[in-house]
Amino acid sequence: MIPRIKEILPLENYLLRVVFSDGKAVVYDVKEDMEQIESYRLLRTLPGLFQQVALDESKTCIYWNDEIDLPSDILYEYGKQIPAR
Repeated sequence: MIPRIKEILPLENYLLRVVFSDGKAVVYDVKEDMEQIESYRLLRTLPGLFQQVALDESKTCIYWNDEIDLPSDILYEYGKQIPAR
């Protein structure tokens, strides 16, 4: 089953707080992606872009533009689990 995202919140220092429909909450660090994937570097160089993160209609992917996105299963698996609110 593909995890569905219920809530996404951009935090300081290129961190994302993500809550999934099953109640799991994680913090995902985007900095490593920015170092490894060239298109992700725009998140650092374009002012305000990181804060414009959006959730797609299926709730299985977040995105910033046509070139920068993250599927929910990556966020679910590699995010650091935190207590749900």
